[in-house]
Amino acid sequence: MRYWLMKTEPDTFSIDDLERVRVEPWTGVRNYTARNSMRDGMQVGDGVLFYHSSCEPPGVAGLARVSRTGVVDATQFEPSSPYYDPGSTRESPRWICVEVAFERKLPRLLPLAELRAEAGLDGMLLFQRGMRLSVQPVSEAHFGAIVAMAERPASVNAGAEAKPAAKKPPPAKKPAPAKKPAPAKKPAAKKPAASKPAPAKKPPAARQKRR
Repeated sequence: MRYWLMKTEPDTFSIDDLERVRVEPWTGVRNYTARNSMRDGMQVGDGVLFYHSSCEPPGVAGLARVSRTGVVDATQFEPSSPYYDPGSTRESPRWICVEVAFERKLPRLLPLAELRAEAGLDGMLLFQRGMRLSVQPVSEAHFGAIVAMAERPASVNAGAEAKPAAKKPPPAKKPAPAKKPAPAKKPAAKKPAASKPAPAKKPPAARQKRR
């Protein structure tokens, strides 16, 4: 038995959709490496980590299993499909996929950031820089570790990307105390000008008698 991680955009097809339809062909894969994994590597009964991608946050949402192999991807023959391949023929189809069956939803979504922080998951292809494969092999140990993680409560800040600490606003400046208005100056009382005494009149000069 092998284990796989299979990515899907939840806006297109989510774990809730798989729970509703129960079985779904994994169509639309147009990467040769991913196709080869489905065509040559998968077997009925293989375990699948159902991974929500291109969303916020991305992560493992549930479990599925491979229910049928060697399925011809019908979308390659449909001109209206975004996965149409005019070079593929029904006699020699280029794109082969599998059917997956719903197993169960995990108790909680395991976000990518939390998976990265788990020591027991070192070496997963999912974490490799530039890894964009929508179908990836997973070791039995990693598969079991992820299932066990979902049973634990999320750790504090699990799945939160590190963000720079917000700068504290500078302390508000206290307004300068209002200046008290200077007391109004009282107009100086004008002293009445001292009247100068009138000069004393000199007595008229005595007339000299003529001799």
